[in-house]
Amino acid sequence: MIITTLLLGLFAAAGTGLVAWVHSGTEARIAENRLAVTRLRVTAALEGLDYDNDPVGDHTTVSDPLLGGEDLPVWFARKGDDVVGLVLSAVTAQGYSGNIHLLVGLDTAGNLLGVRVTQHRETPGLGDDIEVDRSDWILGFRGRSLENPPIELWRVRRDGGIFDQFTGATITPRAVVQAVRDALLYFRDHADPLLATPPPERPAEPQPLEPATGATDPMTPAGAAEVPGAAPAQNPTEIAPP
Repeated sequence: MIITTLLLGLFAAAGTGLVAWVHSGTEARIAENRLAVTRLRVTAALEGLDYDNDPVGDHTTVSDPLLGGEDLPVWFARKGDDVVGLVLSAVTAQGYSGNIHLLVGLDTAGNLLGVRVTQHRETPGLGDDIEVDRSDWILGFRGRSLENPPIELWRVRRDGGIFDQFTGATITPRAVVQAVRDALLYFRDHADPLLATPPPERPAEPQPLEPATGATDPMTPAGAAEVPGAAPAQNPTEIAPP
């Protein structure tokens, strides 16, 4: 019994040490990969905008129900010291399978430069068409604003709006359209303080996106990390008919 206990303790200690060693050896690489993915996605959300800073190192955090959570990052694009665009983080709990995390890029007039989904749990083959690698649906937000279309038309077609839903699924695109609309409303109400945000006195620590829970590849939206203050998902079971 004593020998068995000692052997088990030895194996446990060796296993713990091995895991700690592997973690310490890969932690820096994982952090670099997360920053690279963040830079790629923020750049995509600012498509076509002319700026000369690194937005990933120029950021603050905001909290508002319209954005779906607390302490959500905002990245700033600048020309000199002036803000020429920004990327808002937004979370909607109205997805079919849980939270959907978005990046919403805007110019100073409130026009959408780009929208990207960063994390979700939507049904493969149905709701995952919100990913830019799966379809071009998400690209349809570019150039839109609260006036284009009028706010009452910021809905999917099934609800009387102008945005397409997916064949066999309405809940997912409905959630994304509402989240983008709410992000535009937030910008409308807070544009002045956001655009007046001064540049950092020294380069800020780059702000990466939250890692996807359980994801092995940072580019894979395998699960939505919970955001402090985000509303819990209340998922309806509706699936739209084809």
